Amino acid sequence: MNKAFIKVLLFAFVVAGLATLLVSRLVSVRPGDASKPATAQLLVAARNLGVGTLIRDADVTLAPWAAGSAPPGSLAKKEDVVGRGVVSTIYQGELILDTRLASKGAGGGLAATIPPGMRAVGVRVNDIIGVSGFVVPGMRVDVLISGTPQGKGGNADKESKTVLQNIEVLSAGPNIQKDNEGKPISVPVVNLLVTPDQAEILTLASAETTIQLVLRNPLDKETVKTPGIVLASLFTSAKPAQAAPKRVARAVRPVVAAKPAPEKQPWVVEVIQGNAGQNNTRNSVKFSEESQ
Repeated sequence: MNKAFIKVLLFAFVVAGLATLLVSRLVSVRPGDASKPATAQLLVAARNLGVGTLIRDADVTLAPWAAGSAPPGSLAKKEDVVGRGVVSTIYQGELILDTRLASKGAGGGLAATIPPGMRAVGVRVNDIIGVSGFVVPGMRVDVLISGTPQGKGGNADKESKTVLQNIEVLSAGPNIQKDNEGKPISVPVVNLLVTPDQAEILTLASAETTIQLVLRNPLDKETVKTPGIVLASLFTSAKPAQAAPKRVARAVRPVVAAKPAPEKQPWVVEVIQGNAGQNNTRNSVKFSEESQ
């Protein structure tokens, strides 16, 4: 038998055996036997939870979540969330994250929304100070004060100055929710989120001066240095001084005194009367140019 033919035949047997082994393994694996991905049970919100809400047992539920894909801070035990306040709105079906809850024992309401190291200071407002009710939670404002500095008593010495900038409105009266529709809210007190140093400034300003809140764009983070303004300078700057009339220089010829006209001398005619050799009489007659 030809050796080449034997080699081809052996190669064919090897290929056929490998193919048979592969098919048998594929057929032995059934669709229902495939291993399912591991899942974990994590806590999600059973309803919308607003800022300041104190979580109860019925507010959360367990839901399957693919293992390995859960974000950091996710929770799986109800005892870890029940009784804690919400500091950032959590919507139904959303994961309960530890960073969106107040610390244990902090409770709910306004106090739970104050970050560590910050303070909430209430400012009494009206429709003018509160920018017609548009100072709502989540907005950013500047704080202006108006009054007379110590040692000055005249009305002309009154000053207005910006003392705080880019301050977050924490709540408007009892409402600590953000106004999604942008409707104005009439409230007597606005709580501002400030540092301890800013709290001292705001408290003193509320007691000794008149406060005005100035609404600003929440995306505008720039701090602008302003010199303030005095009442006296407000009126002087409103009416600029009138400029003095301009004088046009003109060339003036020098005045030269006219020379006096020479005095006109009259004509004198001498008349001699008498005969020759005798006493003669002489008379002089004067004639002017006008008599000619």
